[in-house]
Amino acid sequence: MPDFNAVLATLEQELGWQRELYKDFHRQPELSLQEHATARAIEDRLTGWGYAVQRIGGTGVVGVLENGTGVCVLARADIDALPVTEATGLDYASTATGTDSDGSTVGVMHACGHDMHITALLGAAKLLADQRGAWSGTYIALFQPAEETAAGARAMLDDGLAAKVPRPDVALAQHVMATEAGTIGTTAGPILSAGDSIRITVHGRGAHGSMPHNSVDPVVLAASIVLRLQTIVSRETMPGEFAVVTVGASNAGSKPNIIADRAVLLLNIRTYDTELRGRVIAAIERIVRGECAAAGSPREPEFEYYDQYPLTTNDAAANAKVTGAFTAHFGNGVVYHAAPQTASEDFSRVPDAFGVPYVYWVVGSVPRDVYRDAVEQGTVAQDIPANHSPFFAPAIDPTLGVATQAHVVAALAYLAKGK
Repeated sequence: MPDFNAVLATLEQELGWQRELYKDFHRQPELSLQEHATARAIEDRLTGWGYAVQRIGGTGVVGVLENGTGVCVLARADIDALPVTEATGLDYASTATGTDSDGSTVGVMHACGHDMHITALLGAAKLLADQRGAWSGTYIALFQPAEETAAGARAMLDDGLAAKVPRPDVALAQHVMATEAGTIGTTAGPILSAGDSIRITVHGRGAHGSMPHNSVDPVVLAASIVLRLQTIVSRETMPGEFAVVTVGASNAGSKPNIIADRAVLLLNIRTYDTELRGRVIAAIERIVRGECAAAGSPREPEFEYYDQYPLTTNDAAANAKVTGAFTAHFGNGVVYHAAPQTASEDFSRVPDAFGVPYVYWVVGSVPRDVYRDAVEQGTVAQDIPANHSPFFAPAIDPTLGVATQAHVVAALAYLAKGK
């Protein structure tokens, strides 16, 4: 295995500026596709370290460091924040507000750890730039906007990413999670689910509330659909297969004495298998159309698919290579086999566009004693704020150091001289 410690010799020194930069990013979060100040801060640092830097996809930033012949590695961090009002009470907590896609003023917070992702990848980029004698090849540091809206990877690809940077041989990414700090979870195959949101509009016939016989009631229709949708997982999905079908909203009408003429359902589905995903979507459409026909709906239902995330499934050989490097550097007590997460990501669009393998892993962020106490008491769900919570607050140490090292170690598994 390569000598990771030679490249990481100045890690403690680098963590000084990284901690402060992390706090700055946390104080100044920006919503999806509005990450202008964040992008400028990234550009300035990469340029100063000798990377060839360009904007791609509006607020996306890519830095390329060519260092002789060899493999090309792409490492990605997402950079956007969420429309969440922070409640952590940290002395570097965000008080920022922003304007969301609906034009509303909202609180803004790095409630998913993307500020940690940015800072860790910048730290790795600096260490690799400083230790070019230890490796050979090309390193691409890609900072992607709008992961939270599933728009950022697509925006970069639509802006010509695949033609503007060298073709990587492998792509790497990580995510901070509300698991034990100092640990790294890897797995071959699916690690994050595919995710789809669906807006379904069903049509009825409006009438006075006292004259229901003149109506086709969309409230009753929507209720029938919601109940029937529950059978997709319970009766149409083979035991052992994973699928989630959630109806997050059902909206119809505005007054008690008016039967509305339509209802809108908002659905979210999650799967680990593309074939199963297709079957779930087909079942949803079949059930909705069938219930509309049974109710005598005067118009066909409408389906709008949005916020669609691809399946994140790690290449087995690449995952084994990276996991082996992690184990050699961190030890067995740090690296563990991670179960697939039901969260979703758009990272895989980038390596899929290049047709290359990728590895995605998770980094813990909850202080060890806090996490282990919650596990022992069976109160993890109640006591450990998860990603997207207004109380989500990764422990800077050791999370930042482990995440930075993880990027360096994974890259050197491919780039190190004499590996």
